[in-house]
Amino acid sequence: MGLFSKDIQTFDDLFLHQLQDIYYAEKQILKALPKMIEKATNPQLKAGFEAHRRETENHVSRLEQVFRLHGSEPKAVDCPAMDGIIKEANEMAGDVADKDVLDAALINAAQAVEHYEIVRYGTLVAWAKQLGRNDCATILEQTLGEEHAADDKLNKLALQNVNRKAA
Repeated sequence: MGLFSKDIQTFDDLFLHQLQDIYYAEKQILKALPKMIEKATNPQLKAGFEAHRRETENHVSRLEQVFRLHGSEPKAVDCPAMDGIIKEANEMAGDVADKDVLDAALINAAQAVEHYEIVRYGTLVAWAKQLGRNDCATILEQTLGEEHAADDKLNKLALQNVNRKAA
């Protein structure tokens, strides 16, 4: 099903497509996080990535729960945006020799991921409510809150420590 294709006829179809999009994105993030953990040298950043990997596993489980509540099977559709964010992160991290600068680059990449997720989850919450699916909205809001918290933690780590060392 492509965005704005004939397969999307209703607002509910659009909601389901975006649910499939973020499901794909979360699964791609799960694949990318071990590499980020391995490359991070700052102990707080490494620990944060490890914690977020566990959190992301919960996000996938919650999405599967929302699919079931919606009456759909969990299914992913390709998300070129997330693929691009991850590709860019891998390319940037591969080019950085200075470990302190690499940690700053990893935070930047992680925040790009978080911001994408915040947009998607925020939209899904609003759409679920509009569709009268407060059960789905409640679950999605929980993940949205965690994505905001992850972004805040990354920002604080960058400002308090990592950026200063990289400079």
